[in-house]
Amino acid sequence: MSLLQVKNLVVEFPNRRGTLRALDDISFDIAPGEILGVVGESGAGKSLTGASIISLLEPPGRVASGQILLEGQRIDHLPHEQMRHIRGRKIGAIFQDPLTSLNPLYTVGRQLTETILTHLPVSAAEARERAVQLLQDTGIPAAEQRIDHYPHQFSGGMRQRVVIALALAAEPKLIVADEPTTALDVSIQAQIISLLKSVCRERGAAVMLITHDMGVIAETCDRVAVMYAGRIAEIGPVHEVINHPAHPYTVGLMASIPDMAADREQLNQIDGAMPRLNAIPRGCAFNPRCPRVFERCQVERPELMAAGATHAACWINEPTPESASGRHPLKGAQPVTGETPATAATGQDPSNGAAS
Repeated sequence: MSLLQVKNLVVEFPNRRGTLRALDDISFDIAPGEILGVVGESGAGKSLTGASIISLLEPPGRVASGQILLEGQRIDHLPHEQMRHIRGRKIGAIFQDPLTSLNPLYTVGRQLTETILTHLPVSAAEARERAVQLLQDTGIPAAEQRIDHYPHQFSGGMRQRVVIALALAAEPKLIVADEPTTALDVSIQAQIISLLKSVCRERGAAVMLITHDMGVIAETCDRVAVMYAGRIAEIGPVHEVINHPAHPYTVGLMASIPDMAADREQLNQIDGAMPRLNAIPRGCAFNPRCPRVFERCQVERPELMAAGATHAACWINEPTPESASGRHPLKGAQPVTGETPATAATGQDPSNGAAS
């Protein structure tokens, strides 16, 4: 049984000129202990998907239709107070900037113990003891002394470890991590990634990892969902999506990763830009930027369909006599503006026009 199920999720933002659809028919699931990566350009809907799951949509945003189920229980329509308890007890959250997640007026110990006391039936002394243990588990040295320090007394990497400790305080079963390594240098990124993986392995927690970095996806995730213009363009096992992309947009993302072995003056990029919510083109939203576009792409929107070991929303994956013979529709195909690297585990951010 899946821990988290998102079914046909639609998120809209009403305004005086009409209604903008920011997420359009999103469906996926996450199993216990699994790390699902969510990647795409700025504006693709990655963070909005995470905010919808933890019920932190900014007004006037609302879940217009669809369902979000945690352990089989629907949570998208729960009252605020009930969802607040689930958000701390069953779902933890890690955000991009730890300074915005921590209260600068309170010590990290007070913030940890308040979270523990809110969600677990323990005494104040037991809560403090657990807080110290969490800091130790997340790699903060001298935790018994540092617990009484304020956020500004920690480095950026240490603050992010405190935020992870907060997310783990009530032993949640799901962690939504929104760009948890973006503000950190490369060496600290590796430590945070290793910490997230150990959380899954040792505690059995599932992680939804939102990031723009395909290198982080390659090193961390079991599966990956590639998002574009509020929809899932491709989803599948991470090694299959990286090495055998079935959607032209995924091919473009992979080609945008700098290849250290290649001798070229300019980096690859996907031409054009993500469409505005009020100007999403008819048919496939990627069709104005796609090098393999044909007439059907401009008039009819594709749904996710089987494409080898993954699923992709692209008409080139529609079953044909050639695909029935085992031929992969994009295997060996040229990427959007250059060659696709053999692997994405470079730790480098995509170039202009790629995921951010």
